[in-house]
Amino acid sequence: MIIGIVGLGLIGGSLALSLRRAGYFVVGKNRSSAPLEYALSHGVIDEASDDVSGCDVVFVALPPKAAADYICTAPFKTDAVVADICGVKRYIEREVLSRRHSLKYVGTHPMAGKEVSGVENACANLFDNASMVLTSNIYTDECAYSLIKKLVKDIGFKRLVECSAEVHDQKIAYTSQLAHIVSNCYVKDGQIEGCLGFTGGSFQDMTRIAGVDENVWTELYLANADNLAGNVRTLARHLSEVASAIEAGESEPLSNLLKSGREQFEDQKNNSFQGKDIVTTLLK
Repeated sequence: MIIGIVGLGLIGGSLALSLRRAGYFVVGKNRSSAPLEYALSHGVIDEASDDVSGCDVVFVALPPKAAADYICTAPFKTDAVVADICGVKRYIEREVLSRRHSLKYVGTHPMAGKEVSGVENACANLFDNASMVLTSNIYTDECAYSLIKKLVKDIGFKRLVECSAEVHDQKIAYTSQLAHIVSNCYVKDGQIEGCLGFTGGSFQDMTRIAGVDENVWTELYLANADNLAGNVRTLARHLSEVASAIEAGESEPLSNLLKSGREQFEDQKNNSFQGKDIVTTLLK
């Protein structure tokens, strides 16, 4: 089986490496030449090409708009399976269904990454023990979907999460996009200056993702605006409640707010954070 990777950044490069580790022949394509040359010379891919129309499976690792345009216009092998790995799923799915309905398309989103970017930071074990989200709809080809599920296991993922594009975008707005916004906002008040020696694990957790590419994430946020804006406003309301309780100087209202958050977290933790309309499978 020949697998094509379109977009050789951190995620595309790591996907290529993990697929090669699993024994697949990987063809790489990239818009600029330097990452492609690096990938070929450092064994990230088996072959570089401007055309992946000979590949049996193609993973498109581009930002949402570029990914949708490529998937809907590029030449693919007859019966090829095409999957994007974008952080939003409804937008891609809508574009494919409206512009290239007959394509054997599967939506995927690997839940792994690093604070750095670029194919030079790619690694074969990035996805080991991570989760992969697969989305489907009533038009999804069952054989194509089953093939992607097999590749997910071969790549090294520990958990497979299956849901609709709608559920994916709702959940990812909370678990990923909101977290990135909080981290970015946290470092903007000027107090980060002089923090050397005052930081521990909590500071590292809060700031680890503050420096992401604003152009990439702006596109992701706007493609999921309906879900994300509501989450931001809800968080702002809860922060305002805590600020008011602290300013009031009374322990009971503040304690009650903190208790409410703790109890809601523990309740969901006890239920393994599982939700409706989501199927989770441990792969190993």
